[in-house]
Amino acid sequence: MLSIQQLHQYYGGSHILRGLDLEAELGKITVILGRNGVGKTTLLKSIMGLVPIRSGEIILKGQAIQKMPTVQRALNGIAYVPQGREIFSQLTVEENLLMGLSGKSAKTPIPPELFELFPVLHQMRNRRGGDLSGGQQQQLAIARALASEPKVLILDEPTEGIQPSIIKDIGRIIQLIASKGNMAIVLVEQYYDFAESLADNFYVMDRGEIVAHGAGNEMQARGIKHLVSI
Repeated sequence: MLSIQQLHQYYGGSHILRGLDLEAELGKITVILGRNGVGKTTLLKSIMGLVPIRSGEIILKGQAIQKMPTVQRALNGIAYVPQGREIFSQLTVEENLLMGLSGKSAKTPIPPELFELFPVLHQMRNRRGGDLSGGQQQQLAIARALASEPKVLILDEPTEGIQPSIIKDIGRIIQLIASKGNMAIVLVEQYYDFAESLADNFYVMDRGEIVAHGAGNEMQARGIKHLVSI
């Protein structure tokens, strides 16, 4: 569904991403791990077109998209939940979800499945986003991304600052979404145990390069936790 080929990206004179290759398959959870500052978030922003790349290809459903503007990438089926969530704090939960439908007809209703996945959002649909807890805001950010019915869902550290009970809920929901087989999920995560529990495939980044990759069920045997420990 998503293929990254020989991706290079620079900030000024600094070579940030160095010839990255990565595949994200439909119905699979692809986990990207690495210490702070190795370029994980820059990779996600490059996929979305939020930062320019120097060279390489980003291929979505067989089509090269690296020259497309961000909005076109979103309309073509990529949804991005950034680190820090970035919900609209002054809008209600319902209004935030409607923003996820902005690429569709104005009469398109909020998919009822979103409230089935995140019951707390239905209970709080008239509450402002800024009044939700951190875990509730993360659920809202994921639901808003899902509202567009993407083919690729990109999640940047969804467990950051979230209480353990909500982390379990988010993990269960990510697995459920993947199991439907109609979406590829790309997950950047610092919480190793959470990442390992979800990974169908994994990539480890260091200094802007992929230094290890493979099947998720190989992570423990290959000592991947040691590679990414701080």
